[in-house]
Amino acid sequence: MTRQLSLNAFIYPSGHHEAAWRHPQSRPDRIYDVAYYQEIGRTAEAAKFDAVFFADGPALRTNVEHNAASGLEPITLLTAIATATTHLGLIATASTTYYEPYNLARLFSTLDHISGGRAGWNIVTTGTDLAAANFGLDKHPDHPTRYARAREFVDAVVALWDSWEDDAIVLDQQAGVYADPDKIHPIDFVGEYLSVRGPFNAPRTPQGHPVLVQAGASNDGRAFAGKYAEAIFTAHQRLEDAQAFYADIKAKAAAFGRDADQVKILPGISPFIGDTEAAAKRLEREFNELTVPEYGLKQLEGIAGQRLGHLPLDAPVPLELFSDAGDVTDNDRSRRQVVAGIVQRERPTVRGLLHRLAGARGHRVFAGTPEQVADTIEEWFRNGAADGFNVMPPYYPGGLEVFAETVVPILQERGLFRTEYTGTTLRDHFGLTRPESRFARRPALAQ
Repeated sequence: MTRQLSLNAFIYPSGHHEAAWRHPQSRPDRIYDVAYYQEIGRTAEAAKFDAVFFADGPALRTNVEHNAASGLEPITLLTAIATATTHLGLIATASTTYYEPYNLARLFSTLDHISGGRAGWNIVTTGTDLAAANFGLDKHPDHPTRYARAREFVDAVVALWDSWEDDAIVLDQQAGVYADPDKIHPIDFVGEYLSVRGPFNAPRTPQGHPVLVQAGASNDGRAFAGKYAEAIFTAHQRLEDAQAFYADIKAKAAAFGRDADQVKILPGISPFIGDTEAAAKRLEREFNELTVPEYGLKQLEGIAGQRLGHLPLDAPVPLELFSDAGDVTDNDRSRRQVVAGIVQRERPTVRGLLHRLAGARGHRVFAGTPEQVADTIEEWFRNGAADGFNVMPPYYPGGLEVFAETVVPILQERGLFRTEYTGTTLRDHFGLTRPESRFARRPALAQ
């Protein structure tokens, strides 16, 4: 089969532009309405998207004075979307720092069973100190500790999902045998941070186990992705940076003995779409003019690691603000590097930088016609920068609808994207193989 794109709809309640909630084309009044998300899911499925994706964190991070915030728990919400769709993949973020392996394994296994094999877990270690106090901790664990725990966590969760062999259920009603206990295994996992006895309390899911997704781009994050991730969400502004990341992750996967084609790399793109390029750029300006500088400065301070309120909005961003960001291919501050690159290349004013980041928090924002959007997607796809994209509409629901109605048909006409689903699970959509249980018994070798 000819290689084809993967497309996810990254759902951010009123849109990925920070001022989306103020624009008349968005619906911030519906961000706690389950029917709203089901409608978005049906739009994505009608366009044959691989999946929808929800980010999440266990703390209130958004400055709710100046932006709409939805705190709905994503796994539960995706279960509601599952009941309104039949093929669409369902990916949710969940933290290895603030869950325990057994309860998280149950949540995603249940979503995968309910949806018929459409679940994916975006594995995060949580990057904010705000979460610690919500869980009775004095401080947030440091970066190396979080990743060490995350490795144990994923090993334990996947072992739980594997603990029932595929043929463990006998279902012999006449003999009174439901399952074969010899094919259900304790995992006896003991690590430095976690211990889990097992076995799991439910059988393997239709796709073996949920797809493992990851979004970290630090050194630890890349190594983690190379070992575990089956799909990777990432942020890049330039083709060459995306190509370097793509090559690095594929090489890391191969170094772990994995098939690099079984790791899908999906950068984010936030498209403003218009009938003409001028109309698209005018729409982008409309959104930027609705931004609240106080909000943007708070977000930028989190990236810069220092107070910025004293900077004049219409003065150039001081180059030294991000001078220690390091190289984008080898550093533990990936989002800081993206911003540093913008500052070094474009020399924006503070207001200009806030507008650049308002669109999608460092992900690539592109304004153009449907053809131009399709062109840039194809360029990255054909030139070793992406296996597909996380589509991040600036506003919901209309931004996704416009993309589905105008860009997707162009990609389909070019043979880059499916016109019909060819499978039923998220693994089918991504072109990923179904993993075998580690406890599966193989026939003895012939003598």
